[in-house]
This record gives sequence, structure tokens and C-alpha cells, in this order.
Amino acid sequence: MNKFFKSMLALGVSSALGLTAVNAATYRVIDKGDVDTLKFTYSQQFNNAGEMAVSGTEYYNFPVQYEYLDDDDFESIDRTAELFHETVFGINDIEDYEAMVAGNPTANDLYWVVRYLKDKSASQTYQKVGQAMAMINLSNQTEEVVIFDKPFEGTDALTRSTTDFINGITDVGWIFGNGSAPFMPKKFVNSNETEITYFHRDFTTRGYFSPDGGATIVEVLPPTEQTDNPDRHYGGESALLGMSDSSNYAVGYASVGLDEDRVEFIERTDDGGCNDPVVLADLPLEVCIQGQLDGMYDLDAALWTIDSNNEVTVESLGILVEPHEDDTRTYTSLAQAVNDHGVAVGYSHGWVNEQETNPERNEARSLYAVVFKDGKVISFTEDHEKYFDSRTYDINNAGIAVGHATTYVNGSARTKAFWVDTNEETPRMVLPESYFKGAAHTARAINNYGFFVGEGEVETHNDSGQNPRRTEGYIYDITNELVQNLNDLTECSSPYTIIEARDINDDNVIAATAVVKADRRDAKGEIMLDENGNPQREDVLRAVILEPIDGEIEDCTEEEDFVERQGAGFGFYTIISLFGLAAIRRRIFK
Repeated sequence: MNKFFKSMLALGVSSALGLTAVNAATYRVIDKGDVDTLKFTYSQQFNNAGEMAVSGTEYYNFPVQYEYLDDDDFESIDRTAELFHETVFGINDIEDYEAMVAGNPTANDLYWVVRYLKDKSASQTYQKVGQAMAMINLSNQTEEVVIFDKPFEGTDALTRSTTDFINGITDVGWIFGNGSAPFMPKKFVNSNETEITYFHRDFTTRGYFSPDGGATIVEVLPPTEQTDNPDRHYGGESALLGMSDSSNYAVGYASVGLDEDRVEFIERTDDGGCNDPVVLADLPLEVCIQGQLDGMYDLDAALWTIDSNNEVTVESLGILVEPHEDDTRTYTSLAQAVNDHGVAVGYSHGWVNEQETNPERNEARSLYAVVFKDGKVISFTEDHEKYFDSRTYDINNAGIAVGHATTYVNGSARTKAFWVDTNEETPRMVLPESYFKGAAHTARAINNYGFFVGEGEVETHNDSGQNPRRTEGYIYDITNELVQNLNDLTECSSPYTIIEARDINDDNVIAATAVVKADRRDAKGEIMLDENGNPQREDVLRAVILEPIDGEIEDCTEEEDFVERQGAGFGFYTIISLFGLAAIRRRIFK
């Protein structure tokens, strides 16, 4: 371990918080995600200035454009409600069919309309429902940041069709992430003289940053959109997944190449290609192209340098291996964090046989955690067969990085958190213990004093997609090799259960996501009442921070009912499943 990191650890132990170690204080939970526009919020990053990046999902009052639904659609919505309303707690059959058709549904009926649109997400002829909203919390006020969305023509209503990820906020207040273009309606008359409305967007996801808290959004174009052949500009893909505290460097991924088979199909003028006149008679060219974009791009890890005028230059960070010349598979390399020295970490495709130097056309491969340094891509996994599908999520200014690797434990694949000193000539993962030997856990973020946070499994049953193990957030002290469940560091009476820790700043303030009971709201955001006129209650996800306070760890064994404290009431597993999906989507590849 380098001398600089050791001195940083010593300073952290005697920081302004007055802590000899993290277990000498308890934490206070502060809710940062109680907003009236969304049901669920979750934490991303919390900087040293007390500012927070927050994501959310499940909009209230979704702006349905009823003119694009026909009688068949409304009848399908009615049938769906009739068949399934008894399976959804607190939701009834259609209450007012005529009002729904007229575009003025009850909250109950709006639920069914939005559900119908979500079920039609694969069709290009239906309005799209966005999956994530970007927000920032400044001065204890959480507000939306509109990235690329825009209003429907002739209205003030945003389409709410975008998926906007805010991946972090730097110490100087810059926000960054990636977002999609809005799906806008496009009318088209086909060969049968039938008018059809398609919903089309200009790109799937694009990186951005904002130096002024969201007032200005600076798009980051990928290399595929900056070539001399505009006919091959299909939108590209880019994302800013990390930024240095100084805001001089940003990292993520960008599209650097195109799948030539898909390009050939797009450019083909016969045999059903997108430019075939027979096809164009019944389908707009841009809609045909949109159907080919999944898997279109080769993605490379990218490092952007940002100057004082907010101009960016991009450098491709490369990939861990060189494929066989006849290997037609797409290869992925992503950078997820960068420190103030320009050292980046992430993951890349690599060979399962780490000694392989002459790969075959279909060489066995997986994804491996890497550091991008001095023009090299370096893996720190000694045994690629034992540890695979790994990620590096964060790196501090001392060069200590954290993440997780997957391995088999008692026949089941489990993620295992690691930390690694990237300053070493041959960096190697250190895998600390979790809550118990067979528990999966991951490390999400590390501060400059050697404390890192993440989440780990707290249940021991044989899990499945329908019965997952619950996770709870933790903090780990590298110096003292100590892991602590964050729920053990909060008050016994706290209504919040910390299920994930996303970030930790240099004051050991932690950005986390918690389950908490709240008044249940309908699709229009109004509080739902029971038969006695009392508010219904439900479990929701909330973005919170954990702030260190002087005190002693409380013994909750006699004061606390385990089930209530763990948030395992009605809907808990449903929420965890939904949260897991959101967590995957919010950073796409993370």
C-alpha cells in the first residue's frame, strides 16, 4: 500500500468528525427523496459540499396522449382490468369507461392505461413510458433536471418517454450521466392509404454533463456521430459514468464502430432492407433503422478531458484483449470512475484463460474488472476461471479501487466485493468478508480515507428470482478490516431500512437507498384511503443520506421487531425486484 494512502487513512481516522473509527458513532438518516412527482427515488452520489444526485422512477400523472389510442386499445384495456384487477392490491376494475375514452380517466383507470402502454413497449406504434428521472438535491430541496426530454407539439407537457440517468455530482457541483432522446409521434400514410402514427427517437442514449446544476446540458457525441459520412450517423451511444472530483476528467463508454451486417441491412435497396422501396411504402426509413439499433455499436471505454471552455476531447481507452480476426462478436470495454490523476477503472471483455495469447474465433470470454492506466488496460484478477463477470465501480485519489467479482459458492454464483491498490506493479484483488460466508456483496464507492460502502445479502435461504435474498447496506474500514451493517448504526426506532449504499464522501456521509413505509398514492399522486378514511400505507424506496453523529451503537434486540425494522411488509419483495431492475437500467451496463 503506498505511503500517500497510508497518510490519508491516518488523517481520516482523526478527521474533523472526531471519530477514532466509524464504530464510535451512530448515523442519522435524512430523507432526500420525498418528492410528489414519483413513487420511488434512489441515491447516486453525495459530494463533499453536501449536494446529492438522485434518480427516480414510477411517475404520477403520466401524460397519456389519448388521441393515439383507438377503440381496440380501449377495449383491450377494459378486458385487462376485468381479468387482473383482483391481483393488484387496491386497484379496481375500470370505473368510468366513457371518461377514460374521452381522456379524463379516474386515477384507478389511469393506472390501467399506463400499464397497457408499458405492456406495448416493444411496439413502435405506441406512446412510450420513460423509466428514470434525473434529480439533484441542493439546500435540502430535490428538483428534477430535464436532460433531453421536450414537450409534445402544441402542449407544455413533457413526453416523459426518456430514460434519464444522473450518475453523479462532483465536488464543484457538476452533474453528469446519460439520457435518451424523447419518443415523438410521426404520422405516416402506408401503401393502403392508412394513416399510422409511429413513435421515434433520435438516439438511444447519450452522455452529458452540466457545469451549472442542470441549467445547461452539454451533449457528448460519440465518435460514430462525428465521421465524414452523415448517412451512417444513426444516433450512436455514449454515457458519462464517472467524473473526477475536479471535473477535469470524465469516463464512460462511446460507440466507436458499427455492426456492418446491420448497416448492410439498412442500406440494402432490395430483399427487405430498410431502403427497399417495397419496405419504404409501408414503413418510414427512420423507423426501420430504429428497429436495427439494438446491438448496432461496438462500445469502447472512453476518457474525456474537459477544458475551461467546457470543450471536450475524447480518448479511447482500449480493450483487455485482441480478438481473432474472424471473431465477429461485439466487444465491450467500459470505464466507470476516474480520479483527479486521470486513472480510470471499469471492466472489459477478456479471455477465461488469462494466459491465452493466440485466441480462437470463438474463444471463451467474460467481463473482467480492469484499471486503465498509462495507456494500458490491466486486469487484476489472478484466476479468470474462478472469478469472472467482475466490475470496478470507483477509485479514490490514492488509487484504491473497489468493485465486485462473481464466483461460485456452494454451487451458486455470488458476487464478492473487493478492493485493490492500483499503484502496485501487479495489482491484485483483496476480498473482505461479508455478513456471512455465502453472502453475495458488492462495493460501490470509496472515499479518500479508505472507507467504502455497498450492499450485501443478509438472508441465507436458497434464493430465486421469485424469492431473492434481502440486501442491506454496509460500510467497510480497510485499515481495521471491519464491516458494519448500516442498519446497526442507526436508531432502533428508525423507520428506514438501508438496502443499498451508493456513495460515501470524505466526511463519511453516506448516500443510500432505503425502504420506508409511506402513504400510498394513486396514479395521479393523491393519497389513497381505506374504508375507514385513513391513509393506506405501503413500502417505497427513498433516497437518503446517513450523517454521522456522536453517540453509541444501540442494542436493538429487545426494542425492535425484526420484520417491521427490515421493511418486510406487504410488497417488500415486489419492491426489491423492481429496484433491482431499476438499478440495472439506470446505468445500463453497471
